[in-house]
Amino acid sequence: MIPRYTRPEMAAIWEPQTRFRIWFEIEAHAADAMAELGIIPKEAAVTIWAKARDAVFDVARIDEIERETKHDVIAFLTHLSEIVGPEARFVHQGMTSSDVLDTCLNVQLCRAADILLADLDDLLSALERRAKEHKNTVTIGRSHGIHAEPTTFGVKLAFAYAEFMRAKERLAFARMEVATCAISGAVGTFANIDPRVEEHVAKKMSLTPEPVSTQVIPRDRHAMFFSVLAVIASSVERLATEVRHLQRTEVLEAEEFFSPGQKGSSAMPHKRNPVLSENLTGLARLVRSAAVPALENVALWHERDISHSSVERGIAPDATVHLDFALRRMTGLIDKLVVYPENMRKNLDRLGGLIHSQRVMLALTQKGMAREEAYAAVQRNAMPVWRGDGDFLTLLQADKDVTAKLSTTELAELFDLGYHTKHVDTIFKRVFGDA
Repeated sequence: MIPRYTRPEMAAIWEPQTRFRIWFEIEAHAADAMAELGIIPKEAAVTIWAKARDAVFDVARIDEIERETKHDVIAFLTHLSEIVGPEARFVHQGMTSSDVLDTCLNVQLCRAADILLADLDDLLSALERRAKEHKNTVTIGRSHGIHAEPTTFGVKLAFAYAEFMRAKERLAFARMEVATCAISGAVGTFANIDPRVEEHVAKKMSLTPEPVSTQVIPRDRHAMFFSVLAVIASSVERLATEVRHLQRTEVLEAEEFFSPGQKGSSAMPHKRNPVLSENLTGLARLVRSAAVPALENVALWHERDISHSSVERGIAPDATVHLDFALRRMTGLIDKLVVYPENMRKNLDRLGGLIHSQRVMLALTQKGMAREEAYAAVQRNAMPVWRGDGDFLTLLQADKDVTAKLSTTELAELFDLGYHTKHVDTIFKRVFGDA
């Protein structure tokens, strides 16, 4: 996690002060529940809140204690006792470190997910606006990077919209999966703490009690969460890769906005490079790198080990911070993307009408020609055009086998671009709910 790719709101979730504040709230809410159950004096719970509710925890002091104790939660509890006084002996009654650590991590992941969900909403809004703007902007569709058949630029963006809508749904589910709380004590049996304490803490922290925590919250939940982040990052990369290809000099159908004063190269003053898209491709790799360690964290020993801990201290802030930055950058890229319909039209015409080859073949079959024969007839007229020799329609109209089935007028009618875009309204209605 470095400042260059970090937005303040997401970074704040992972700051030590935030973590210690959440730890305190977990402990204080647990104390409230224990006080109501008569396990600790009610006055103690009141004092805990009164002394530490507005405290700014001394991170340096906690680090100092941890250097001696070699235990982060004990270091925090020791510092908390310095703030609260004698009543601090009633803090952490019957609890274990994982109760605090795991519950806190899930609170942080939920807060991070909320930011990411808002990011996705903004990206979806930008994609919808630009898709509708270019709903009928005809462009060439490519398969294997080669001209295939016409589509519209709006359909391209609608495709991305639908993909990120799925991303939002997956993330909402992943947030729900990870929004659990464990206050169950050593090995998760509640031997030294009442299950009602967990229920109270869960409610106060906007979580749900983990059905079986074993001492740690099961890591299949977190594996799901980070896997979803990885899929979202891959969707970001897919769209970024599309922009990178469209900005190539030989294509130039769209390009990133180039702001006044921006420089593209330290050596070549003419350069306008797709730097945002390239950056997004790299950030996607970083986010995806969290998925495999998260999956490997699932297989912990028995009721608990800490092999997952060092992993999560890294991947949780890094993956959420990088994805937050990537989604915001992608939103800005789409919002300001420069589109060149005139270049799209030029590229449509580059193959001399070959983009209509399938329609000609199908028309021949509908006139009684065998499919294999129709394919061969169309292909033998297409290959010279592919090499730059002639015009596809002209060659077809001079082919006796073709004109035996289709008149020159009928052939010309098969070269209508509108034929390929006649169902765009249907696609848009499926994606956006309106035409």
